[in-house]
Amino acid sequence: MSGLPDESFRDSIGTIDKEGKRAWVFPKIPKGKFYEKRKLVSYFLLAFLFSAPFIKINGNQFLLFNVLDRKFNFFGFPFWPQDFHLVVISMIVGVVFVTLFTVAFGRIFCGWICPQTIFMEMVFRRIEFWIDGDRGAQMRLAKQEWNAEKIRKRVTKWIVFFIISFLIANVFLAYLVGSDHVLEMVKEGPFHNTNTLIALLIFTAVFYFVFAWLREQVCIIACPYGRLQGVLLDNKSIVVAYDHVRGEGENGRAKFRKNEDRSQVGKGDCIDCRQCVNVCPTGIDIRNGTQLECINCTACIDECDHIMESVNLPKGLIRYASEDEIVKKEKFVFTARMKGYVSVLIILTGVFIGMLFLRNEVEATVLRLPGQLYERKGDNISNVFTYKIVNKTVKDFNKVHFKLVDPKGKIIVVGKPQFQIKKEGMAQGTLFIEIHPAFLKGDKTKITIEVYDGDVLIETTTTNFLGPRSFN
Repeated sequence: MSGLPDESFRDSIGTIDKEGKRAWVFPKIPKGKFYEKRKLVSYFLLAFLFSAPFIKINGNQFLLFNVLDRKFNFFGFPFWPQDFHLVVISMIVGVVFVTLFTVAFGRIFCGWICPQTIFMEMVFRRIEFWIDGDRGAQMRLAKQEWNAEKIRKRVTKWIVFFIISFLIANVFLAYLVGSDHVLEMVKEGPFHNTNTLIALLIFTAVFYFVFAWLREQVCIIACPYGRLQGVLLDNKSIVVAYDHVRGEGENGRAKFRKNEDRSQVGKGDCIDCRQCVNVCPTGIDIRNGTQLECINCTACIDECDHIMESVNLPKGLIRYASEDEIVKKEKFVFTARMKGYVSVLIILTGVFIGMLFLRNEVEATVLRLPGQLYERKGDNISNVFTYKIVNKTVKDFNKVHFKLVDPKGKIIVVGKPQFQIKKEGMAQGTLFIEIHPAFLKGDKTKITIEVYDGDVLIETTTTNFLGPRSFN
């Protein structure tokens, strides 16, 4: 059994030592072409995340997730509780999209797009490098006594981390309650919004805890996506992979010796410098194969390419590749499984877009009052109804009234015959409908009602009118 590879690393995670305690990760400052590309993508996404709550399209906030008031905006389209089916479909589309990308390209979402990674690696980690220094300096600082230098660096870093966490909490609050409301509270001052300030400080504490202490543990322990990829990946998935065929050779990896022909002695191209391990933000050894801790951040690719270049060996020992490409030299193919996901994604996206453009910006519901029979009022039959009108737009309706289209009759609104509905507001009340028996088609007749704002038709709805079975 001694010939079997050592798989003991799979029995634990890279950030826990043999005693079960937290093994703090001190990654090396990453450098290279992939890191530069990640910075561009991250800066773009950071700009988007911070600006999205303050961008408006047709008066609607670009992104809004107001759970308390049950108001949601996606890319400027407002969604209300009545549109919950659209929210569900959009979430399913998102899940299928992420699943497809995971099957094809592994955990690329985590390394390039995930907000946790972007904030951790491109904001908080870079600040830490700026204050504490590179890997070696951070390790020395962690071990040294609490002298003036350590206190100064730690306090400076904690204050900067807190300020950034507070800023993120404010933006997060703008996503939840709306940017206009947040700006209004800022103008009023914290003492006029004590409850909101407390909530804001709680959010700040959570973000500070995540980015100052929990860090990569979120990706390893809390996030289910790392475990999900273990189910979705196969030998044809493109991931950040170590070319073990080339790296190990016939006699395994070995340290670099100048002027030595490694292929003649059966040594692999891996010189066992461990720089790929030192630069990894989750503390793993990519040479052990795909692991749930790997977030496909490409830091090991850049570092390995740099080492290979310095020892005059070909780059790409660690690269984006599938297991089949490394072992069988097979190129990436679009498998039947991937085609199935694409088909489902196209169908769901088409259904979602169609339903999105067919939905009304005003939703009116007229229902007969439960438990109430019809009444005779002179020559007419009268029913009592309740109505609810939801204004999903960002403009006020000032002269809302009803019109009975089919059959002929009249509508009597309890209160004012014309009323106002504020933007993103709702109106509800009671009304009577009177219809002559000659126009009724039995004990239940379907009637059509139009809702107007002045002379503009804003919605059409139907309901049932109760009448007598016989008119003799």
